[in-house]
Amino acid sequence: MSVLTQGVQGSNPVLNISIFAAFVVITLVVVFRASRNTKTASDYYAAGRAFSGPQNGVAIAGDYLSAASFLGIAGAIALYGYDGFLYSIGFLVAWLVALLLVAELLRNTGKFTMGDVLAFRMRQRPVRAAAATSTLAVSFFYLLAQMAGAGILVSLLLGISSGVGQAVVIAVVGVVMILYVLVGGMKGTTWVQIIKAVLLIAGAAVMTVIVLAMHGFNLSELLGAAVDRVGSGGEALLNPGARYGVSETSKVDFLSLGIALVLGTAGLPHVLMRFYTVPTAKDARRSVVWAIVLIGLFYLFTLVLGYGAAALVGKDRISKAPGGENSAAPLLALELGGPVMLGFIAAVAFATILAVVAGLTITASASFAHDVYANVIKKDKEIKPDAEVKVARITALVIGAVAIVGGILAKDQNVAFLVALAFAVAASANLPTILYSLFWKRFNTSGALWSIYGGLIVTVVLIVFSPAVSGTAKSMIKGVDFHWFPLQNPGLVSIPVSFFLGWLGTVLSKEHNKAKYAEMEVRSLTGAGAEKAIHH
Repeated sequence: MSVLTQGVQGSNPVLNISIFAAFVVITLVVVFRASRNTKTASDYYAAGRAFSGPQNGVAIAGDYLSAASFLGIAGAIALYGYDGFLYSIGFLVAWLVALLLVAELLRNTGKFTMGDVLAFRMRQRPVRAAAATSTLAVSFFYLLAQMAGAGILVSLLLGISSGVGQAVVIAVVGVVMILYVLVGGMKGTTWVQIIKAVLLIAGAAVMTVIVLAMHGFNLSELLGAAVDRVGSGGEALLNPGARYGVSETSKVDFLSLGIALVLGTAGLPHVLMRFYTVPTAKDARRSVVWAIVLIGLFYLFTLVLGYGAAALVGKDRISKAPGGENSAAPLLALELGGPVMLGFIAAVAFATILAVVAGLTITASASFAHDVYANVIKKDKEIKPDAEVKVARITALVIGAVAIVGGILAKDQNVAFLVALAFAVAASANLPTILYSLFWKRFNTSGALWSIYGGLIVTVVLIVFSPAVSGTAKSMIKGVDFHWFPLQNPGLVSIPVSFFLGWLGTVLSKEHNKAKYAEMEVRSLTGAGAEKAIHH
């Protein structure tokens, strides 16, 4: 039995906390050292553009591989096999959209935030306010998911099942994250991401090698062992349809989820902001290639870990453990290396949440300080860079407080659902506007506003009236039913609607700035003038 019976049997909460505390201490030392050079707005938002392509690629991987992708995907593969792996495919293919359409052009055009790119050839104030609104909305949903993940992980690994205990831990995660952001800015946060990505990929690699070694380094043998462990009906693990083929609605739902995942990444503000931390557009490209390689490797590991958990731990034990499918990876770690391996994996999962939350917070605070405060509120007044950084730090405190309260309220929600929500909002409110800005000459301010606000409103309305919120046994609000939209994820409807609204708003408006588009096109494709604007 474990020290506290509510946790995973065989885990040692004291050991888990010790390993996690060691990680926090080491990263805080790194953050304090990095912060000594944080003086200007460029240092705080973009780490002084001092990171190389490979370093930034590792940091992007750190930003992207959240607790949902580590715990959630391994669990989904363990329970549903083939259908669980489709999440990995969606998350990975999404990077090709980011690499081919967005990374280099954004790096050339912008300065610190998505608002910079959109405001380049439009009316500054309304567009920046809209960009900041959608950035804060996406960051908020994503933050909720991570904080809820922290709550689940804690009950799982430390045996804290009481609501008060979980709330305290969520608050601790929030306070450490605020420290990272306040002290280290983007530079400190990037180093935390790099450390976390290395630990996460190394931990997953070690577990993968052990699982494969136990099955003679033969993948078919591992898949066979997983099928045998399930017994009758085990073949379903190897065939599509275990999760998304049950009804026609679930098939359409899967299509909707897939579209949101693939198109959402290129609109996630905390991923877009990473492209500004490198000195050149070539480095922005290289960093995405590095990120694709590392993330792709990691998702291949999750395939082995998922089927490994099905073969060695068993579906029944995973389903009945606290946290359900999220417990597959920790239970497999316990099976492979006892309490020490479990403690390491637990600490890495915690570190994952901390690092992603810090990345989101700095993005949201930069967007508010740079887009709203500097360019909307203080419009034509000269403001000192340190005043802008001060506002960003105050915003980080506020966002941290909101995230802690939101995380405590959302701690019983499904983490994967909250993440998919953030992707749907990013794909609907951000991506159409970014693509139109970069590639459509006629696009103008009203098109941008219609696309951002329209996409945001449509997505949120469809989510509120979907079965994810009410009407089923797994809904957010139990016992009531006010859903009329049949799909769990609104992407299939909200993304085309947002593209359409962007087109309609543009066509109905007379505004058209040919010269500014020509300048933007030259800059986005060649990088000419980008460095001057950045240093200016």
